[in-house]
Parts: sequence; C-alpha cells; structure tokens
Amino acid sequence: MSAEYATFGLAPAMRAGGVLTNGDYQVHRDFVDFIVDGRPLLFQLSDLDAVSPLASDVPPAIFTAQVRGLLLEAEAPPADGRYVIYGCPECENIECGAVTAVIEKDGEDFVWRDFAWQTDERADLELNGYHGIGPFRFHGTEYRDALSSLLDGGSGPRRRVLLIGARVAVLAKLAAALRTIGIGADITHDATAVPADELREYGAVAFGRAVGEKERAAVRQSFARAGVEVAYIDGLAPIIPLLVAQTEHALDRSPEERRRLTRLVAADGEAGIEVTSTCRVRLTAYRLDRLYRTHVHEVFDDVLEAGRHRIPLDPKATKGESFVVARTSGSVLVAAMER
Repeated sequence: MSAEYATFGLAPAMRAGGVLTNGDYQVHRDFVDFIVDGRPLLFQLSDLDAVSPLASDVPPAIFTAQVRGLLLEAEAPPADGRYVIYGCPECENIECGAVTAVIEKDGEDFVWRDFAWQTDERADLELNGYHGIGPFRFHGTEYRDALSSLLDGGSGPRRRVLLIGARVAVLAKLAAALRTIGIGADITHDATAVPADELREYGAVAFGRAVGEKERAAVRQSFARAGVEVAYIDGLAPIIPLLVAQTEHALDRSPEERRRLTRLVAADGEAGIEVTSTCRVRLTAYRLDRLYRTHVHEVFDDVLEAGRHRIPLDPKATKGESFVVARTSGSVLVAAMER
C-alpha cells in the first residue's frame, strides 16, 4: 500500500464559542485534535468549523468507544469502513457534513486514506474527496500509545469560570451567556471561604473593573493555597460579548504554536493580525460612548492567507473607548484600541 510515513500525535484544541452580533450563540467545544507531522490535521482542511470525535463533553462511554474505533478495536462503521475524523460542532448529524476517512491496518502500521466531505451514508470521492490530503501511514506503536493515553482518564479541561465584580446585573448577564455556550459560571464576592476542592473546578477567574487590587490579591492567594493554576481575566468593559470573548481566550489550552490566530494589535485606527494558516477571520469592534451605551460594528470578515496583515478600521467604529475582537473558528483574541 503506497503511503508515506507521517508522525501522529494529539493536542488539546478548542472550537471557540461566543455571542454573535446578530444575537445568536456559538457553542464552546473542547476536543483533542490530531497532529500529523507536527501540524493540526484540521488546519490542512481549509477553513473548516468542526471538531474531532474526541470531545471533552461527550459521555465517557461514547468517548471510549470513539477511541476504540480509531484503534480498530471496535466494530467497523457500516458504510465502506469510513470513520468520522471531524464533525459538526453543534450536533452529531452527518447531514450537517463531516470529514471521513478509511482507517485500516497494514501489518503493524495504521493507514488513514481517502479523506472526503460526507453528508449522507456514502462518500463521493470523485466529487467531494480531499485529493491533496493523505494517505498517511502511522507507526503502530506511536499511534496506539497516543490514543491509548486518552483511556487513562485524568482531568479534562476545567470549563467553569468564577466571576467577581461589583455590578451584579452585568455578572448575571455574563454568567447566563457563558452557560448558554457551554461554559459553567459562578458569581462570588469573596473566594477566601471557598473549599479547595471547589476552586479546582475553575479554569479562569474574571475580575470586574471595579474590583480593587487588595481583593484581587486575596483571590489569587486563595487559589495559590489550593494549588490551583487558573487564568485571570481583567474585564475590559461591561460589554457581554466582549467579556465572553475574553473568557474564551483565557480558557484556550491549545499550544500557542498550534493556534491559527496568534496576534492581534489594535492601534491608530487599524488592526494588526497574524494567522498561521489560511482561514476566515472576523473582526468586531465594540465601543462605549459618553453615556456608556454600547455600539457594535462588524468591521472585517474575509479569508486571510498565513502571515501578518494590517486591516484598516472604520473610524466611526473605533472612536472613544473601543475594543476589537478577532475570531476564527478555533481562536479568539481581544485588544483595546490604543491611541
């Protein structure tokens, strides 16, 4: 069987959730991505909004079955022996579209071949095949060790956020928005009395702008005494979609060198962006006027090639106190407009 050897690995990844400008919500998903020859396989499949079957929010029995399937230790899929490699992040229906591939053994090696975009029971390789992807041959030991490590259990991503601030109404709206996209959120004014076991459930702490340094230091000490490392978020402004984006960025546990969106700078009426692979990038500007009313502007939505880009922004969208959110399917960055 003709297939060149490739390295196989796994890495944490994220499908970024968020509150969209049209009022819709995008669900947050943590999953394990496939790393082929040192690069996420998802990045080789154009600008695809999808997650692998190895998602952290699926029941343990289903997660184990997915791993066993990839190891060819479970019953083969009914249609052509094809396995779902990436699927819809919002549901599990094949009708939404999925990337599938044939997985088979050749001696001790595992081979992934005939990648295709599939929307029904049969894949049309001629019409919907990814002709430039694969086949990949993986050394059996490397492949089995990587996937078997997922069956050892261990703690998954901590997807709860502790919210601390003076504006209860804002915190309540933020907590509701986070829960809607799949992130747990709790509100407190004092974390010193929270048991260590409970603190270990949090992956991030978000401070409102009115929280003083003394209160922040006390919270940090509580987590330090519990031996818990969390990301700390300094809320930029009482704008719910902006705070959700900051939280998404803080919860991103994927290695920085394997993210698509790696840089965002907002200054002098333009945004500086760096992406590591071709992908769709959306820029949204939020600003507060003198009466603290929020104004939202979609300022950019297009596909960018890998590299650094400078994007002019509409002056109306960035006057006064303003902020820019850059979003791809798997990454979110936030920056305050500098002047």
